[in-house]
Amino acid sequence: MRIHALDVDEALASLKTVAGGLSTGEAARRLTEFGPNHLEEVEREPLLLRCAREFTHFFAIILWIGAGLAFIAEHFDPGQGMARLGVAIVGVIVVNGIFSFWQEYKAERAVAALRQLLPQKVKTLRGGEIVEMLASELVPGDIVLLEEGDYVPADCRLIEVFGLRVNLSTVTGESLAKARNVEPSTEESALQAKNVVLAGTSVVSGQGRGVVFATGMHTEFGRIAHLTQTAGATTSPLQREIARLSRIVASLATGMGVLLFCVGQAMGLPTWENLLFAIGIIVANVPEGLLPTVTLSLAMATQRMARRNALVRHLPAVEALGSTTVICSDKTGTLTQNHMSVQQLWVGGAFLPRADLEKQENLIPEHRELFINAALCHNLKDVDVHGQRTQHGDPMEIALAEIGREMVGDLQGFSRVDEIAFDTDRKRMSVLCETPQGRMLYCKGALETVLATCRFIHFDAGLATIDPAARTRLLAAQDEMAGAGLRVLAFAHRAVADGVVPVDEQEMILAGLIGLEDPPRSAVPEAIARCTAAGIRIIMVTGDHPRTALAISRQIGLVHSEQVSVISGEQLRLMSPTQLQLALDAPEIIFARVAAEQKMRIVEALKKKGEIVAVTGDGVNDAPALKTADIGIAMGISGTDVAKSAADLILLDDNFASIVSAIEEGRAVFENIRKFLTYILSSNIPELVPYLAFVLFRIPLPLTILQILAVDLGTDMLPALALGAEKPDPAVMTRPPRARGERLLSWGLLARAYLFLGMLEATAAMLAFFFVLDTGAWHYGEVLDRADPLYLQATAACLATIVVMQMINLYLCRHPRRSSFTYGLGGNPYLQFGILAELAVIVFILYAPAGNWLFGTAPISGASWLLAIACAALMYLLEELRKAVLRRTTKD
Repeated sequence: MRIHALDVDEALASLKTVAGGLSTGEAARRLTEFGPNHLEEVEREPLLLRCAREFTHFFAIILWIGAGLAFIAEHFDPGQGMARLGVAIVGVIVVNGIFSFWQEYKAERAVAALRQLLPQKVKTLRGGEIVEMLASELVPGDIVLLEEGDYVPADCRLIEVFGLRVNLSTVTGESLAKARNVEPSTEESALQAKNVVLAGTSVVSGQGRGVVFATGMHTEFGRIAHLTQTAGATTSPLQREIARLSRIVASLATGMGVLLFCVGQAMGLPTWENLLFAIGIIVANVPEGLLPTVTLSLAMATQRMARRNALVRHLPAVEALGSTTVICSDKTGTLTQNHMSVQQLWVGGAFLPRADLEKQENLIPEHRELFINAALCHNLKDVDVHGQRTQHGDPMEIALAEIGREMVGDLQGFSRVDEIAFDTDRKRMSVLCETPQGRMLYCKGALETVLATCRFIHFDAGLATIDPAARTRLLAAQDEMAGAGLRVLAFAHRAVADGVVPVDEQEMILAGLIGLEDPPRSAVPEAIARCTAAGIRIIMVTGDHPRTALAISRQIGLVHSEQVSVISGEQLRLMSPTQLQLALDAPEIIFARVAAEQKMRIVEALKKKGEIVAVTGDGVNDAPALKTADIGIAMGISGTDVAKSAADLILLDDNFASIVSAIEEGRAVFENIRKFLTYILSSNIPELVPYLAFVLFRIPLPLTILQILAVDLGTDMLPALALGAEKPDPAVMTRPPRARGERLLSWGLLARAYLFLGMLEATAAMLAFFFVLDTGAWHYGEVLDRADPLYLQATAACLATIVVMQMINLYLCRHPRRSSFTYGLGGNPYLQFGILAELAVIVFILYAPAGNWLFGTAPISGASWLLAIACAALMYLLEELRKAVLRRTTKD
């Protein structure tokens, strides 16, 4: 029989379970029988096909064309070494493709592994005890506890509810939240039954308990598994910029090769020699290592972020963080410690510091009602953690429950019957309880909403009607407590007739106010100062009282002036979009008492002003704002499943300072790719100039295509990758965010790489080439055979000089302005490894017989090495001089 048609006892019996849950042994047996509670992984593109894509991107196509031309040339003009060149280019494509695929695969696996740091957990009854466990370990018959913000982990028949409402959009497409109950249903399908909650849906408000009747692929969600498939991978701005850069560079290389081929033909060069020249131009200008380096930079940044408690869910978030201009931050738990403690009460018309609270036996009735309310009005759960019973839930409710139990002692005879759930519109919650004195409704929440439900108040003289004078005293008390940075809650109660279940609060008696302290996190003031120095604006967006928000803002250094713009949710509600955008121009602004949908309005207004917005959130109602922002940041500890799912980044420690660390890493990614580009583009000029000199001045070719490939993928690759793994520059957080439209390949970068560093390297390489020819008594116009030992030594010297210059350039490219002396040799062990690899490759090429044969080289003399080292030292001094002049004339 359909489980939703059964009553609660019948439903439990049909699954051979009880309200206290399965025993541990029976649960283990059922896990073996039914399998883990997870959906089968969506079939992905086969690895071989994904690998094949690395051999068909734009760079690879250009190189394939070059290899094809080389083989054609060998066919029509054999014996010129073109076949060996073609094989070498194919080898380059294969090595580069495999390396790129491996880097991307490792990055993907690393991100997948990081996501496992936050598996979905659920609270379950096992043998009558509440335990927290992985959702994948659920089995049919388990009793699951559900509360606001949870994702439903399996299909469940509800057995107990308190104001439970769920969002069914992931399964049924309905956007409005639906109320749930425990009554048997006459519906044909579980999809329509009001006593069922389905896997993949989320709890919007209230709480409840349900018995699991289907897990994994047996759930409704599993049966419509196509709903679990996500859209294709997001293309980030950086990825689009890399693609644009790839097309530009490859198009320029191809265009230059074709143009100079035509020039050579016009000058009467032999066709096949001219074709060799054109292929050389193309190969010299294609940065083959660009794509794997970008992948490596992103992957290493995500791993460093994880070590700094920021878990990246989407790779595009890495770079977007680097351009963040505004952070809209919650207060509680993000800027503060989220460790609440009661500091002050206002009861009976007077303030009462916690230190002055009297013992239980001396409590007056007004105190007692307030503390009973604090002890009962919450959604805390008793959880068994490693054999210890502890309360799990909101730290504020934990603090209130603790002081309530401390002051009134044993609450035997008190039991909760029903609940009127909290939501951001009501800003209050109530519980209906059976007590020794009869049924009572206990309410807590923001004073303005609780006060609206109250008719009476406890003052020193006893119960009094709330008149304007009483209202004034109340608001003044709240303002004084909030001004001290305390979070203020109001408490009210009333008797309820037996058998009555109230649907709202009315005719309540206000018992008093409680002020709780949530100290700021110690690292937050420094983090805010770093954001300010980095040109990032921070706006507090909180549900707390405006005075509390302002007091905390001053404590953490978020605001300094007396003209702070504090906008309440009510004021925000009355603002038009234009008025809100204008209000955001205020130098210092705080939003207080705002609802979740208003938070989204703030984000949208900031984006319309051209800001790159990061927003923090932890609740189910924060999901729209998290999705709307450029960067959604959820709390890993206090955040709900819904908030984490909507976010791009998850803070494992709920700490605002971790956001700043993540922004620092995001900026470093962009800077590292620029360093890499400067490095590899610098070597394009000494690879290009020899071909131009060969055509224009009719000299022997100073550098062969195979030697160009030796530089690009032999000696330059690992050092360039080392630059992509550089840690953030200490000064990266002293500069303003980069502009939204700022290009990766700037004119300044091109000028430095091509016109300065590249020209210095090209001059040194040509000098080394002619130095060897001159010592060998070569005369201009003399034709040298390609196997002539003098020619082999000259090209080897040219190649060795480029490599030595690039070794020095590696350290020069660590920063475009700062002196390399400030870095020294430390900070990045990959650099030393890259240099050692570079040396090993060039020694093999110059001194190993196999290297001589493959690359057309011969051993060079010590004099050639000394010349190369001298030229590298000169380039180092000239670049340091350029940086010194730049630092003196412009600001960093």
